[in-house]
Amino acid sequence: MSKTFTAEEVARHNKEGDLWIVVDSKVYDLSKFAAMHPGGLSVLLDEDVAGKDATEAFFGLHRYEVLLKPQFKRLVIGTLEGSKQTIFPRQAGELSKVPYAEPTWLSSGYHSPYFKDHHRKFQVAFRKFVEDVILPDAQAREEDGKRPSQYVFDEMAKLNIIAMRMGPGPHLKGLELMGGIVKPEEVDYFHEMIMGQEISRIHARGYNDGLGGGTFIGLPPIINFGQPALRERVAKEVFAGKKFCALAITEAFAGSDVAGLRCTAKRVENGWILTGTKKWITNASFADYFTVGARTEQGGLVVLFVERGEGVETKTIMTSYSSAAGTAYITFDNVFVPYEHTLGKENKGLQVILSNFNHERWGMTTASIATQRHIVEECLKWVNQRKVFGKPLHNQAVIRNKLAAMISRVESAQAWLENITFQMNNMNYAQQADLLAGPIAFLKRYATSTAQETAADAVQIFGGRGITRTGMGRLIEHYHRTVPFDAILGGAEDVLGDLGVRQALRKMPKDSRL
Repeated sequence: MSKTFTAEEVARHNKEGDLWIVVDSKVYDLSKFAAMHPGGLSVLLDEDVAGKDATEAFFGLHRYEVLLKPQFKRLVIGTLEGSKQTIFPRQAGELSKVPYAEPTWLSSGYHSPYFKDHHRKFQVAFRKFVEDVILPDAQAREEDGKRPSQYVFDEMAKLNIIAMRMGPGPHLKGLELMGGIVKPEEVDYFHEMIMGQEISRIHARGYNDGLGGGTFIGLPPIINFGQPALRERVAKEVFAGKKFCALAITEAFAGSDVAGLRCTAKRVENGWILTGTKKWITNASFADYFTVGARTEQGGLVVLFVERGEGVETKTIMTSYSSAAGTAYITFDNVFVPYEHTLGKENKGLQVILSNFNHERWGMTTASIATQRHIVEECLKWVNQRKVFGKPLHNQAVIRNKLAAMISRVESAQAWLENITFQMNNMNYAQQADLLAGPIAFLKRYATSTAQETAADAVQIFGGRGITRTGMGRLIEHYHRTVPFDAILGGAEDVLGDLGVRQALRKMPKDSRL
């Protein structure tokens, strides 16, 4: 890299077997690599590329990350005389400078009434952790379909991140969080929101769910309704990253219709006999513990804590996102469950199940909105560097119109999310259940429906690259393929919309007239 070449020197190396190019001030010797170029030799021998400054051509075809791969960094032999590097990748943990790539509370010059200094310090540390520790494993496992590496869970456990992902509460008492950046008594739902939104930066939807998605929704009923000895044992194991939970409610027979469950729990001496199946259960492939909803002989529902063991069998279900999520079909074949593993009261299981929904849906929405924002950033970068008809792609009015719609959607969803999160911080559980079930349902419906519109617009902006699993548009393709999960998990959009309206109608004043 210490050697400097003139433009004339570079220009002399412009043929097969002796080929140099310049990308952002760096001189690359492609003489041996050219024949192995995935796009073919002819692309490199083009008169605007061979022996020339090919920066614009390169970024019209490749992502910056290509230049960072060791096999290509070795091709650098020096720099171009009189030129300086002008393109710098964002470093791990740093904020993006692309407009609307960050929520306003993280954008320079903007203000927020919600976030304090400890939120900002936490965000900086957590983003760096995500990009240094989680991201490399996420990209590998999303591709090969294996569960997230134990190393990642161990690193999360060291900083008590797994415990923090359960949100604020007494379970954090006495723990050192993120190396002491935030105190247990300071933790609120904005910290949890930050975690959900930052983890979405990994661009690996299946892996994201695999990274404790089952625990996020399966552990709270154990903590909130389990016997003290049970909840303390399980929480300790899970927070240490050694055990994993799954929420087993959905069946082939009943999804949003929780009251239609067919899995049965028969009361016997000292416990229950659990029989039935569950389907599309996140993390079930590798879960150690299952929070299971079942129907009793009296026709009510009961929720049981079930450990993996005799009579419990899981079979992976292949869906349109990665099997890193551990999505599985579960069979419970006459499984004995000790009575002390009952969560809540007999025949009152519906309340246990419903108590989890608001937090579950809110958590899913935090990630959905953040991922939509990342796609907006991808599109803004692309239209700025892509040339069509000799001009940047953003010169087309139809493209600017799509961007306007995309930005409006994500900014409105984020503002709504922050408002609801603030309400959560200032309400007890009973107030949240009474006042926020409808708004959270509406928010999730809005966020996931607009996300699908943004996914479709992004594909149109990227064209063929947007439906290709590698290269410039790989994040767009992945998003377009996996975005429907957000619209289904935790309650389908139509069901949530209906729930929100019914909640509103229940509160209509009796004396209201036009």
